[in-house]
This record gives sequence, C-alpha cells and structure tokens, in this order.
Amino acid sequence: SPINTNTHQHQNSHPSPTMSTTTTKALSLLVLLFFVSLVHATDPCLINSIYQFGDSIADTGNLIRNGPTGAKSHAASFPYGQTYFQQATVNFAVAGSTALNSSFFTSRNLHVPATNTPLSTQLSWFKSHLRSTCHSPSCLKQSLIMMGEIGGNDYNYGFFQGKSTEEIRSYIPHVVGAIAAAARDVIRAGAVNVVVPGNFPVGCFPIYLTSFPVNDPKAYDDKGCLIRLNEFAMDHNNQLQEAISSLQKEFPGVVIVYGDYYNAFQYVLRGSVGFDKSVALKSCCGVGGGYNYDGMRQCGAVGVPVCQNPDKFISWDGVHLTQKAYRFMSKFLNYKILPQLKCGGA
Repeated sequence: SPINTNTHQHQNSHPSPTMSTTTTKALSLLVLLFFVSLVHATDPCLINSIYQFGDSIADTGNLIRNGPTGAKSHAASFPYGQTYFQQATVNFAVAGSTALNSSFFTSRNLHVPATNTPLSTQLSWFKSHLRSTCHSPSCLKQSLIMMGEIGGNDYNYGFFQGKSTEEIRSYIPHVVGAIAAAARDVIRAGAVNVVVPGNFPVGCFPIYLTSFPVNDPKAYDDKGCLIRLNEFAMDHNNQLQEAISSLQKEFPGVVIVYGDYYNAFQYVLRGSVGFDKSVALKSCCGVGGGYNYDGMRQCGAVGVPVCQNPDKFISWDGVHLTQKAYRFMSKFLNYKILPQLKCGGA
C-alpha cells in the first residue's frame, strides 16, 4: 500500500464505502473480481455478494473519495485505472489502511496518514451497511468475506520510518490479533465463508529492493528478492495461519480459509506465464535505479513514464502488481480456495 511518512495522524470522519464505476481510477487491480468471474463461470457456488476489507491492494476508489488528501494522491490520476476492468463491487478497503488503530502507532512515535481507515472503521462501515440492507443473519450465507489483505501497512510504517526489524516483529501478534478479531466479528454477524489473506513476499517488491539495498549477495535469494524481508512476511503468515486454526476450532460450522498470497505471488514470479523475466523485479510505471522505482517520483507524478506493455511486467508501480499478475495469482488462489467454500448456504 502507498507509503507516506510525511503525514501526521488524526482521525477523520469517513464516507460510506464506494460503489466503483467506470470512471473510478482504481488504486490497485483486484484479485477479487477475477475471483467473482470464476465463481460465476464454473458455478461451483452460489455466491451472490463479496464484502472486501483491506488496503490499496483492493481499494477501488475509497481513498480518492475520502477527502482532499486522497483526491490529491498520485493514484487519483492517469495512468492509474488505465486497464481497470470496469465493473462494480461493494468494497470497504482504503489505501494506506492498517489492521491496528492509529493510537497503536502514535504510542510508538510513528506517523500514519490522515486518511488511515483502520480495520475497526471498515468494520463499522460494514455493520452500518448490513443494518440498511440485511435484516437477518441468513443474508450473509451466500456471501464471501475477504478479510484483507490487511496488515502490510502496519509494518510498512515501521520499516519506512526507521524502526528496527526486532521492534516491528513485535507488532505481528497485535496485527494478527486484530485481523482474527475482525474475522470473528463478521462470523458473528452471520458470515459462513471467510477468506483471510496473508502478506506478500515484500522482499521481491521494487519499493523494498530500492529502499533497503544490501551489499552482500547472500542477502538475496535466487530470484533477487531480499531474504530477510521475505522471512518477516512468512513470520506474519505463520502466526496468521495459527490464528485461523484457532478460529476454525471456535467456529466449526464456518469455512475460514487462509489466502496464500505469498505463494500465489511466488507462483507468478517463478512460473513461465508470459512475463518478461528481464523486468521481473522492475516497475512498469516508474523511473530510476535498478528497479525502475523512485519514492520521490512515483507513478502518476508528472514526467514519470509508464511502460508500453504492462502485461510483460509483474510490478505495476513498485508497490502494487499489474492486472495480469493479479489474474495469475487469482488462478492459484481459486484452485486452493473455491473447493472449500460453503455453497448456497448449505
């Protein structure tokens, strides 16, 4: 999700979640709608609605509607949205959002954006939406809840504001606890299909590769990713899976599935799925350095070029992926997740 270390935290009032339109300039390209299309194409489950929580990995315009700061973000202008697939979805995700409340970061001398809409606020939106549209818990029985991806920004704000890895590692139980609590909330509201995605291998992302270079070649894996950062992501994912196991025991009649974004990304990076291997770790939209990324001149800024063929790239802007990369990730995830869903509220 977008990194902004210069904004100071305060809690805004927030709008209702957006219904994205053909004019929405999406911050990121969703795995979500590919998920929907496959559900309807093969008809294995009668899923009639998807509720999405999270950050810029799934935001379809909420940050832009969130106020003047969001409307001025780099993602509110071209080339963001140039390959967006022009369908609508109910979405509570907001770019830059955290799993934990802003007070957690303030107490640790970390700044989060004024637009931060933590998971607790997104849950409030969800409950308000249900009160106006759903008058029985049974209305969620043909729904799918995507509880994230969320939590990546909780660590991003620490890493990019100079906190040690050891300190940031101490955030993991808090982040995982907040995600598990949110999942428990939606289950108690009547949800029977809940997907809880894990974190990406961020050590493969241009923003991290550019910002935290290491002179020792042994610090990188065979694909050029930073091992230390990927191990951190795996630590989060392992603790998250333990929390999901506990939830499964607590709610044996509910399908609670881990969304393995880490290995879905590795499937794309390591597979032969039509990407240009020479730019596997470079941004399509960006400028400068070995990874085509400069935090001071991000995609969407004046004079920052965009590649002619995004389908050859895995990374869109150094922080988010291209639509094609998400499409192949979704195939990996569909294969793992769809067979586990509770169909038709059965």
